[in-house]
Amino acid sequence: MAANDLTVLGDWGTTRLRLSLFDAEGRLVDRAEGAGIGDREATPAETLSRALKPWRGAHGVSRVRLCGMAGSVNGLVEAPYAPCPAGVEDWAHGAVQAPLEDYDIRIAPGVAGSTPDGTPDVMRGEETQIFGALSLSPDLARGEHLLALPGTHGKWAQIVDGRIVAFQTFLTGELFALLKDRSTLLMGAQPTAADIAADEARAGFADGLTRGAQGDLASALFAVRSHRLRSNWSTARAEAYLSGLIIGTEAAEALTAFGDLPITLIGAETLTTRYVQALQTLGRQAAQMDGDAASLAGLRRLVD
Repeated sequence: MAANDLTVLGDWGTTRLRLSLFDAEGRLVDRAEGAGIGDREATPAETLSRALKPWRGAHGVSRVRLCGMAGSVNGLVEAPYAPCPAGVEDWAHGAVQAPLEDYDIRIAPGVAGSTPDGTPDVMRGEETQIFGALSLSPDLARGEHLLALPGTHGKWAQIVDGRIVAFQTFLTGELFALLKDRSTLLMGAQPTAADIAADEARAGFADGLTRGAQGDLASALFAVRSHRLRSNWSTARAEAYLSGLIIGTEAAEALTAFGDLPITLIGAETLTTRYVQALQTLGRQAAQMDGDAASLAGLRRLVD
């Protein structure tokens, strides 16, 4: 197989580098992982070179397309944001070349825009999934839609005729991790017995969604601790309640901001399913799409 028949597509995030090697027919040849932009011990160039080295030796790979934090100020080379309203062509034309040995590397830009109330906002990586979703499901590129991409810094994006016109970031994943591991809410928590943990978690998550739908997150958070002290909640129930509370609040706020638009959730099924439940609590339905498939479909738009 000739080297120019092969392409590496990769999402380089803060915590992980994920690379996929494809042949000319779009068939997956191999996968590899490396350190994230925020976790690496070497320079970005050295980190990427090491991750690509086995494929370089085995296949002579040279063509690489990356999205995410690879284009941030801390990444391989900074890729300026494409401004909203942004369509796939605007975005693809903003890709930048990255110097690394004799590789042909292009890095996708992020997208800069505003929330519905006019607050500045940015994304890196999620726009690749959005444009990939539009490619995988052309109906999403016609009319007005709301695409939700849950995660560490979850995004809700308003799409009009295939263009990102507005979006809003929610610090949901990071907030949950900080509160679970570094706050007093679960201080001294003990493991829940395995035979009851799943049932306890389901109950806690549902309770959290119901409370989160009412808003006022700051005043609701302490209930995680008070229920443990006064209602004898297990750790599994309290953690799940915290998760449901934050996700439920995010969903309620997003629906208030963006209104009554058809919703598609993009991400890992384990996570998007939680958001389906959150939206059902609010009386809404949503379609689901695999996040990795959307990301790869978006990165293919950068391949000549």
